[in-house]
Amino acid sequence: MADPATYRPAPGAIPESPGVYRFRDPGGRVIYVGKAKSLRQRLNSYFADFAGLHPRTQTMLTSAAGVDWTVVGTEVEALQLEYSWIKEFDPRFNVKYRDDKSYPYLAVTMGEEFPRVQVLRGAKRKGTRYFGPYSHAWAIRETVDLLLRVFPVRTCSAGVFRRAGQIGRPCLLGYIDKCSAPCVGRVTPEEHRALAEDFCDFMAGNTGRFIKRLERAMRDAAAVEEYERAARLRDDIQALQRALEKQTVVLGDDTDCDVIALAEDALEAAVQVFYVRGGRIRGQRGWVVDKVEDSTPGDLVEHFLLQMYGEGAIPREILVAAEPPDADALAELLTEQRGARVDLRVPRRGDKKSLMETVERNAKESLAQHKLRRASDLTTRSRALQEIADALGLDQAPLRVECYDVSHIQGTDVVASMVVFEDGLARKSEYRRFSIKSAEGDVASIHEVISRRFKRYLEERSATGELGAEPAPDATDATASAADGAEGEGADPRTGMPIDPDTGRPRKFAYPPNLVVVDGGPAQAAAAQRALDELGVDDVAVCGLAKRLEEVWLPGDDQPVILPRSSEGLYLLQRVRDEAHRFAITYHRSKRSRAVKESALDEVPGLGPARRQALLRHFGSLKRLREAGVAEICEVPGIGPATAEAIVAALSGARDADREKAVSD
Repeated sequence: MADPATYRPAPGAIPESPGVYRFRDPGGRVIYVGKAKSLRQRLNSYFADFAGLHPRTQTMLTSAAGVDWTVVGTEVEALQLEYSWIKEFDPRFNVKYRDDKSYPYLAVTMGEEFPRVQVLRGAKRKGTRYFGPYSHAWAIRETVDLLLRVFPVRTCSAGVFRRAGQIGRPCLLGYIDKCSAPCVGRVTPEEHRALAEDFCDFMAGNTGRFIKRLERAMRDAAAVEEYERAARLRDDIQALQRALEKQTVVLGDDTDCDVIALAEDALEAAVQVFYVRGGRIRGQRGWVVDKVEDSTPGDLVEHFLLQMYGEGAIPREILVAAEPPDADALAELLTEQRGARVDLRVPRRGDKKSLMETVERNAKESLAQHKLRRASDLTTRSRALQEIADALGLDQAPLRVECYDVSHIQGTDVVASMVVFEDGLARKSEYRRFSIKSAEGDVASIHEVISRRFKRYLEERSATGELGAEPAPDATDATASAADGAEGEGADPRTGMPIDPDTGRPRKFAYPPNLVVVDGGPAQAAAAQRALDELGVDDVAVCGLAKRLEEVWLPGDDQPVILPRSSEGLYLLQRVRDEAHRFAITYHRSKRSRAVKESALDEVPGLGPARRQALLRHFGSLKRLREAGVAEICEVPGIGPATAEAIVAALSGARDADREKAVSD
């Protein structure tokens, strides 16, 4: 590990001109490339205050053994040289964007004698026109199937094409007029190429002239009473219109632009691009990047634009979520590469701003999906669990973590959730949900749910005298009821886990966690610990995770445990907490929805909860029950004529009251 002071340039040796600099490691390999309006000011910032630099920048400096630079005349030249060096040396400390998945393109092989339409992924080939990218291959195939009615271009492979020519018989598409069958000479190579060029023009956004041409031909055919031909042309027009409908109209017909948005956290960023051509979204694509240097959103946008448009086609307008630091120079460079003016700007209002918000939502979703894929990595999960153990002072990594959250609206329909993560992964078969009886606040609810869960655990453990082992994979999800007792004995000979004699399955709460996490601060953590102490459970750790500053609270401590924002341990705790929150809200909403549905039947005398549920199960919904007559309601077991009449009267009265309220409003 090198000391940056050993290779710091001599005072006054660095010029004040614009330029590009390179840091090299002891072997002479370039590890970082950067540009600056003033080389002296920029490079001095690396060596002035080492302790104040970002940790990743510190790592780069200690990995380097020297720095050199090249002076250029303008900022545009600096951008060009920076891009060239990054492409040439591939420095490991520079931002590198990579596709977040393999996107399919609609490709037309114009370099062949008989162009072919197909779906392609991966590197682009010379002589092939590409459209997209699309999110799914099936979306391309649906579009192609519609367009082949009007532009019957070849879609078969080279082998099928040769065989059809040898036997003198086209494939099925040739017989149903979705291929012009150049393999058997129905059209000449020039005629088939003209069809392929028309296909490409339509996909490129020049759609109006084709529809107008078909409409004119349809009218001409109808005028001379060629009704069958007119009907076919009508169907062709409808096929083109359906193909256009699959591409969302978002802006004016003359708008060609790329819309670029990003979402980021301390470690990574996700970029999404929507390609708008002719006012329609023609495709989208995503990238993710590891933030190996301290970068602002504007810096990330600048690096992305240089890498994306270094060799690719550049539209006349580029909309970005954050303005790059050298926006004018970057726009000038892109204009020079395109050979025509390029507008680079941040949309502030109107339809373009709305579209930018949509792209930003897609970027956030892409980052969330990438994090989920990252969570499946065994090494990362192991590091996260060990970081949690070190931060909380545990003897070993918490292989089973349970998290609890409470959900309600102003103290009504109070519920709680319990989610389980084992070895850093969600174990949904072990999730549980609770209906809370004591609506005395979140702290009391946490105390109740922890007491009920571990009381059940102690009872099930005492049934066999075993602590229990890992649950069987088919353990069922169920709501914890008020009767948290357990009966019967026996254990699974394979796992040693207590078995319920009625179901033959492992008991629901027999396996204890290593760590209990509650959603909340010191009060919630203390309530959970108090519940465990009252039950004599002393081998389970407790902590609370507060949302406001993501602080980890231990019971009895006056100060929280602060995990670094880039910590994998904090990331895992956040995922566990968010999953518990989602599960609790889902149960609360379903419970509230059921209560609303049943409220109209509450006033019917003699109709208890069981018969209300029987009615709703029989009719499927309260709306169908309202439409039923007395005879139909009597078909439900346990419902007599008198009760049925009372139900009809109650529901019709509620309907009349709703109508009067609507009129008065």
